[in-house]
Amino acid sequence: MLIDTHVHLNADQYDDDLEEVLERAESAGIEKMVVVGFDRKTIERTMELVERYDNVYGVIGWHPVDAIDCTEADLAWIEKLSEHEKIVGIGETGLDYHWDKSPHDVQKEVFKKQIALAKRVDLPIIIHNREATEDCVEILKSEGAHEIGGIMHAFSASPEVADEVIDMNFYVSLGGPVTFKNAQEPKEIAKHVPLDRLLVETDAPYLAPHPYRGKRNEPAHVKLVAEKIADLREISYEELAKQTTLNAERLFGI
Repeated sequence: MLIDTHVHLNADQYDDDLEEVLERAESAGIEKMVVVGFDRKTIERTMELVERYDNVYGVIGWHPVDAIDCTEADLAWIEKLSEHEKIVGIGETGLDYHWDKSPHDVQKEVFKKQIALAKRVDLPIIIHNREATEDCVEILKSEGAHEIGGIMHAFSASPEVADEVIDMNFYVSLGGPVTFKNAQEPKEIAKHVPLDRLLVETDAPYLAPHPYRGKRNEPAHVKLVAEKIADLREISYEELAKQTTLNAERLFGI
């Protein structure tokens, strides 16, 4: 069995066939899924999904790209919703320097506020980092994020950064890019990270693994991610699946 630790089943792309998507996930051995809500619309949908499906859990927070839209009322709302027993993390939050919608200083402030929020509610924090690794790690350190730990989602930095965040009580999560033919860095990370600190995800509907690259992703495809990582580490798929599932259960308390 596997746990998809980061999926956006709350996205519009699943409006027409969500039940079929969930059936395919079950057939592929995906035991649990963690749906991530990152703005008002997707958070509301996340809350609906965790109520409707026994094997769906939620993470809620505010995405750095939209940090400029985040208000104190939004953060208070997230904090209140996080009391729900099936909300198991805060995020995704962090820094994204690829898009220019939200100024860097605004992103940093909203990121820091969500680390503080996660500490108050005692939930792990899920980190989005795009082209901002140095600042992201610096904020995790300065804000004492090691106290709650969490996940470096869709990890795309160096093995040295992986070691740094693992020392701060974080897990490293890999998705579809580890299966891409020319993506050497994720493959290096897949072999480098200690097995007890590794997680698998889809980030669906995005980042579909080979041979579905460029198409809509879905939770069933996390099995392809796990199979590739097991192959890279030269261990059995069963061992990889068992340990990453235990890791996710330990982190999220599910």
